[in-house]
Amino acid sequence: MFNRIRLTWGVATPLVTVGSDSCNKYSALHVVFLMKCGRDMRSVILKEDVTAVGKKGQLMDVKAGYLRNYLLPLGMAQIVTPQLIKEMKMEDERIEAEKKRVKEEAQQLATIFETVGAFKVKRKGGKGKQIFGSVTAQDLVDIIKAQLQRDVDKRIVSLPEIRETGEYIAELKLHPDVTARVRVTVYAN
Repeated sequence: MFNRIRLTWGVATPLVTVGSDSCNKYSALHVVFLMKCGRDMRSVILKEDVTAVGKKGQLMDVKAGYLRNYLLPLGMAQIVTPQLIKEMKMEDERIEAEKKRVKEEAQQLATIFETVGAFKVKRKGGKGKQIFGSVTAQDLVDIIKAQLQRDVDKRIVSLPEIRETGEYIAELKLHPDVTARVRVTVYAN
């Protein structure tokens, strides 16, 4: 029922066709492919980003020649051992715990900012509701530092353009997943 196959450079070519369907040399029922099963592949962990292969810390299978001639001499990869896999898992767990801790701290800080109420900004007034100048992110950072004794980077503060007295909402992006919304009250003196 099966064909005899000659393997030439990874290409299977039938030698003799056995069965009733002798016209179709490549019948799916009769052709058996023989392939080398990854004998020349090695598992490695990348020490740095390698173009077209992977990112730092990834577990990859690469060809033995590529590993021997390129990755190992340049110090870009390390051959996988059971101990190395354990160390990677422990490092991943430590990183995940650190990310979780940072997110929880950001959530606590967000609740503090949101429960404070409104931050009051005093500016010199002009006609009607207009004020001289505008209220910037740095002004809000200075007020937060004065009232709550917390250092906040002005780059995480998102304010609308404030050129009149009134109440506004500012957003503080404390973490990629946590944003605090605070009220800013601007009044003229």
